[in-house]
Amino acid sequence: MDYQTFEPHSDLKSLVSCYWTLEVPMQSDPQKQRIVPDGCIEMAFILGDDIKRYTSENDYILQPRAMVLGQTIDPFYIEPTGFVKSFAVRFYPYGFANFVTEPISNLANKETPINQLFEMENAEDLEQKIIKAESTEQRISIIEKFLLDELNNERTINRIVKNTVHTLLSTNGSASIQSILKGDLSKRRQLERNFKKQIGVSPKQLGKVIRLQTALKMLLTPKSDNLTDIAYKSKYFDQAHFIKDFREFTGTNPKEFLAHESLALSALFYK
Repeated sequence: MDYQTFEPHSDLKSLVSCYWTLEVPMQSDPQKQRIVPDGCIEMAFILGDDIKRYTSENDYILQPRAMVLGQTIDPFYIEPTGFVKSFAVRFYPYGFANFVTEPISNLANKETPINQLFEMENAEDLEQKIIKAESTEQRISIIEKFLLDELNNERTINRIVKNTVHTLLSTNGSASIQSILKGDLSKRRQLERNFKKQIGVSPKQLGKVIRLQTALKMLLTPKSDNLTDIAYKSKYFDQAHFIKDFREFTGTNPKEFLAHESLALSALFYK
């Protein structure tokens, strides 16, 4: 049994854990192998003989030869029908969602042919290139070009922009862009440029505005908390950080805001 892993390109390291290959000689009496869930999603290509995936004690299906293995909750059994030769991409739990529109929950506990997740022509072209490649290095180069092209696709970028806005809103602006974009997401600057193009401001600026809105609503609530409590509840580092951002967006400090006649209309909106 020959199992090897390979590091992904730096632009994909935040999404892809590794690439792996497996070769097992044909056995006269093949045995079922128990596969234990590892929390990752994998895109796998069967380059050798077919592999059975058992759906019950005696019933099985043949795994698709180019597929995505979704998250699994329970262990399952596979059995080779001959010579085993596989090439696969192991994504981090959050990684694969960046490449497809299909809800990740729909992929759980099953194998999905890649031509159901990507444009048919692109999926079939990818499968043929992986099959015909003469080395693992070539296969890695092929799959990385495919993934980077998908990642830079306008639909993918638009989806990440939408998800970023949703995350900022659901966390009242406290989520960091680093956490939203999963670290060193490929072409981060490009994604941030598209965010600004579609939303009008950068992700960081929008997050600051949303967080300030949360603090303002607290500030304008009758019998509101003191400034320190409001700052911490709004996820600012401290009161000084809160006042700095407050002054940046309102031109005044919280106490002056409450008393300033020229800000009465803004205060009304936030109430």
